Amino acid sequence: MAWLGSLDLHYRPDPDAPAAAPLRTIGRGVHSGPLRVLQSLYPEGPGICHHVLVHPPGGIVGGDELALTAQVDTGAHALLTTPGATRFYRSGGDAALQTLTARVADGARLEWLPLETLVHDGARARNALRFELAPGAEMMGWDLLALGLPAAGERYASGRFEQSIEVRGTAHPLPWLERGVLDFDDPRHAPTTRRLLASPLGWAGHTVLATLWFASGTALASARRDALIDAARAPDSAAQPGAEPLGVTAPHDHVVVLRMLGARVEPLMQRLRAVRGRWRRLAWDCAGAEPRVWRT
Repeated sequence: MAWLGSLDLHYRPDPDAPAAAPLRTIGRGVHSGPLRVLQSLYPEGPGICHHVLVHPPGGIVGGDELALTAQVDTGAHALLTTPGATRFYRSGGDAALQTLTARVADGARLEWLPLETLVHDGARARNALRFELAPGAEMMGWDLLALGLPAAGERYASGRFEQSIEVRGTAHPLPWLERGVLDFDDPRHAPTTRRLLASPLGWAGHTVLATLWFASGTALASARRDALIDAARAPDSAAQPGAEPLGVTAPHDHVVVLRMLGARVEPLMQRLRAVRGRWRRLAWDCAGAEPRVWRT
């Protein structure tokens, strides 16, 4: 039996707050099935609502379908994360599907910061992320994808996994769309997939790929864009070996993207957290506060 779950989130400024009080972001969620959110948390004060997304079954198997939507209204700031890894398990037949569609209004901010995604050997799944930014909207997001179980030496060598990350504006052409497919099921595609994972032009034998991006619904000024790139390239005194960035670039004047490859999740996650903190201070004048769940 497959699990079908949905979660619809809405973030907005508190309309009942006193005029002299600091802005407060209210987060509300409507769920169906095994997908829900813990209580709203405000470790940084009332203006930023932290939500921890919970999937009680603990993993996604063949036939499961999970759909998440989020709306962030003008003036609101939402941070979404997870308490643990998202796991796509081996499937003997049907594919699993997880989707996120987030819409960010003018003057709103979104941080999409889930912990890592683990794709077990034999998994058949699709993971699709879509973010729609109005002019004046801004967001940060990351994706940490681990094939197999790197810590246990298990490789992803069978199945099919597709992932897409789409960031688009509501008032301008699509700034960034990425779609990747690893297909061991189709004998026509399996050799190409193996070459991609082994080639220095692909994953170069690594098993973990990290992506961090900053995106705006309005074109970033060149000075601000360059500052974000420089901040991502800055040396990190706490960085562990094997977590060097392979590239930081602006594929479009609305987006800055950082990419890393590695053999383990932990050093890449440490670097993502450091860069995200610097970007937060630089772009939004916010402290690099982290959700407490990351330390549990």
